Amino acid sequence: MTFIAKPKVRWAGQRHNELGLTIRDYEGGLSTLCAGCGHDSVTAALVQAFWELAIRPEQVIKLSGIGCSSKTPAYFLSGSHGFNSVHGRMPSVATGALAANRDLIAVGISGDGDSLSIGFGQFAHAVRRNLNVLYLIENNGVYGLTKGQFSASADPGSKAKKGEENRQQSIDPIATAITLGGSFAARSFSGDKDQLVPLLKAGLTHPGCAVIDVISPCVTFNDHDGSTKSYAHTRAHMEAATFTDLIPPARTIEADYAEGDATRITLHDGSQLHLKKLEPDYNPGDRATTLKYLEDHRVRGQILTGLLYLDSDMPDFHAVSGTSKKPLTAMSHDELSPGADALAKLQEFMR
Repeated sequence: MTFIAKPKVRWAGQRHNELGLTIRDYEGGLSTLCAGCGHDSVTAALVQAFWELAIRPEQVIKLSGIGCSSKTPAYFLSGSHGFNSVHGRMPSVATGALAANRDLIAVGISGDGDSLSIGFGQFAHAVRRNLNVLYLIENNGVYGLTKGQFSASADPGSKAKKGEENRQQSIDPIATAITLGGSFAARSFSGDKDQLVPLLKAGLTHPGCAVIDVISPCVTFNDHDGSTKSYAHTRAHMEAATFTDLIPPARTIEADYAEGDATRITLHDGSQLHLKKLEPDYNPGDRATTLKYLEDHRVRGQILTGLLYLDSDMPDFHAVSGTSKKPLTAMSHDELSPGADALAKLQEFMR
């Protein structure tokens, strides 16, 4: 992909986080996406989330596949590690990287074509294994790099730019993730930074696979009347199921919540999620209730956003697979290659 370096501009009065870094230190190259693309708003939200959490860029690995969405890793955290894999195969690369070094903070950037078509099987296994990754799907309902054909997330009845109507059923990545036994499922809109940033922060601190589906309109091929992934349609039909704020354990943040029921969920690292519920009977910890809630809103043509499902007690990939607590990158040659005798014992064990 094309990388255009962004000039670093310093001025007096810039705010610094706990690491002494400004928000500019979390940026990447200049975007080559279309002006107004929702993906660039997602990038800005990621920059904000990493800066607020005071995560060191070198702790992070950014992974992607193929598509407009998969260019996003070039546009944030220029000081972190990155890998742009082949179409639909980002989860495999993420699995290998995290198996080798569990200390990395992984962000997988994908799209509705990359994850719900050619990479659907990879997406499914990353979720069911509860891989420790923020799995971000930038969802615009079309294949933007190949002239705007409908993707698997396009809603039935949605119209393309040239007037064709989609007659196939769509795949909802959130309902799919919950059905697969996922531990974290959320949806947001690229144009709602106030909601998206806290969700990204919650996903980055979640001990497992945090799937966030972001409706991110394609201004070139899918931002017209008749599209259900346009800016106008999303703003008109979006309904927030929860208002979420992340409270890190090291500091206190005051939050002003609107009237309504509220609940607090403590994560493994001691940080807390504050959830304000719009409906008293909505419980983000009940899998069956969430699926019914999603379906009820889908048939009414509403786009449900917020933290829709959370299970912070589910064992993650490392706990289930028994991966080494010591990163493979920190092991000596003898530890990594114990010799012929060790191999013979392993083969005998597996007979």
